[in-house]
Parts: sequence; structure tokens; C-alpha cells
Amino acid sequence: MRQIDVRVLGPVHLLVDAQELPVGGPKPRAMLAVLAINRQQVVSMEALANAVWDEEPPKAYINSLQVFVARLRNRLESAGADPAILRTVAPGYRLDISDAECDVGRYASARQAGKTTRKSGDPAAAAAHFQRALDQWSGTALADLGGIRYADDFSTAMEEERLTTVSERISADLLCGKASDVVGELRTLTGEHPYREPLWGQLITALYLSGRQRDALEVCRRVRAILADELGIDPCAELVRLEQQVRQQEPILGSEPAATMQAKTLLTTVAIPRTYRSGRLRFDDGRIVAVPPKGLRIGRSSDNELMLDDPKVSRRHAQIIPKREGLAIRDLHSSNGVYVDCVLIEITTPLSTGTVIRIGSTTMIFEET
Repeated sequence: MRQIDVRVLGPVHLLVDAQELPVGGPKPRAMLAVLAINRQQVVSMEALANAVWDEEPPKAYINSLQVFVARLRNRLESAGADPAILRTVAPGYRLDISDAECDVGRYASARQAGKTTRKSGDPAAAAAHFQRALDQWSGTALADLGGIRYADDFSTAMEEERLTTVSERISADLLCGKASDVVGELRTLTGEHPYREPLWGQLITALYLSGRQRDALEVCRRVRAILADELGIDPCAELVRLEQQVRQQEPILGSEPAATMQAKTLLTTVAIPRTYRSGRLRFDDGRIVAVPPKGLRIGRSSDNELMLDDPKVSRRHAQIIPKREGLAIRDLHSSNGVYVDCVLIEITTPLSTGTVIRIGSTTMIFEET
């Protein structure tokens, strides 16, 4: 049987027995990418067309998709592969490839293996799995489809996935006693991503576990200054707690920052909706604010559904909105940003039970209802 390999964690490629097949222009490549990302699931023609034509498909999009599919099947057959892996299933198409036959599938499997192995108490094996997941990248995801909204959203989401996996691998390395080995990498990462507090937490941890308390405290001061000067906010509670532990010379676990401050990210899909469309926000003081299905606007001015009387909050700061896949939060070009699980968001970010949202000095936890 011929070996199929679809790659989307970089430019889109289709290989059969390690030999690349021509897929066509941007639209056929976008179609293949969407089907690969949603492998083993039916993607409706409408959803496929919206992704391929950037939400503005032509009236004859069905005929165009049929042509793209026919050409792709012919190329698979010419290479000796089974064209039936690209199936017509109402109301659209399904690409029947396994996780092992797609780089994003191999990434997800390896990352899950790392998480499972870490829980079982084998950090060395976990680090190896996480690194195997990271090795699936060959560049920016869907690099050759830039400008298409679906591709840009997927690329951004997967960059979040990649950074989260890097952080998970570093946590495993810390548990293996490799604190000194990851300091240089963490200095580079915090320089590239100065608003990602989990990475600062890991750098502080690595320095402290390396016997460099003074350097760790200097990093604490530096991240406080960056957040105050550039965003006008204080570090999150987990980072403050870590600083206190370092200052008081308390023992800390190598994985603690990543375990408590890790970003929650989801792979982008186009066809599979979630079952919830409403939720609620739970505040530290016990208040609960319902998030209706239509969404919730948050800000300092009184015309918001949720008003936060805080000088660090913009008049119209953020909005929780319904999307095809569920509720999500987006930053409304605020001055000081929106933090989700201690990470400053750059795009509309999905919400799930337990997600911690920080806006100005206010922290709230999202819960599905």
C-alpha cells in the first residue's frame, strides 16, 4: 500500500511514498488543507467553499470544488495511491487518512503521548514525545496560503499550539534536572514573546533551580517592569506567587509554572460545531455574570453589558462572541490587552470551562452552561 503524507505545518504538501504530488494553485491547496485538518470528518461543501474562497465563494463553487476533487483523485491514482481516500459523503467530502498520515495528526498524537507520559511520572519520555511533536513543523503552518482567513486563523492557532508544546517540553526538562540547559532557550523565548507570562515563570524557575536566586529575582523585576510600562498591568497571581517562593527560598517543583499557567489552545476546524452557546463568568468575590448566547461586551463605559470600573480597562475593551465552534473572546483594540490563562491574546480565542480571563485588574473564570 502506498504511503500517504499530507503536510500543513509549513507549506501545503502532498506526498505518496515520499514523492511529492502537484496539488495545484492556492485554492486546491486550501481545499486539501481543510480536508486534512478535518480528516476522517465530513466537511460540507458550504464550509469548504467559505474556507477556500475566504467567505466569498462564487455562485458556481460546487462545480469548482468538484473539479478540484476530480483532479486530486486523478493525481493520487496516477501515483498508485487509492483515490477513494477522498470520499464524497453528503453534504460534502471526507479525507480518509489516519493521524499518522498527516503532520498535524502526528503532532497531536505525540503531544498527547507526552501529556500522558508526564502524568505517569516519566518526564524524560514526556520530553522526548513533546520534541517529536515539535519536529513535525517545517515552517509556518499553511505558509503558502497567507491572506486567506481560514489559513491565517489556523496558522496563528497552531503557533500558539507550538509555543505551548515548547513550554511543556521545557517543563519536562526541568523535572529531569536540566534547569541550566534551558535557561538560554527561555531567555530567547521571553525576548521574542515578552507578554507570555508562563515563559517568564519557567525562566524564573530554571534560574532558581540552577542556584541563581539573584538572577531569578532580577527576572521577576524585569517582567514586572515590562508589564507595567508597556501594558499598565501587574503580573498574574501565579507569577506573583512564584516570586514570593523564590524570595523566601522555598522549594518549588520544576513543572509548577507550566502546570498552573499553561495556555489553552484548540486546533482550528471548520465543520464540527460544539454543543454549547452560553456560559457564565465567575469572579473572585463570588459574583456570577451570565454570558448570553448572543455574547457579552466588556469595558469601562456604562453601555457595556459588563462594566468594569478600572482605569486599566478601555471604554470598550473586549467582547465574548458566539462562533460556529462555540463562545470565544476577542480584544476590541484595547490599550492593555486581554489575558487568557496568563497569555496576552492576539486573535479571537475560544473559551472552555476553567479558562481564566484577566482584563485590567479583574480576573474571572469562564464556565460552560
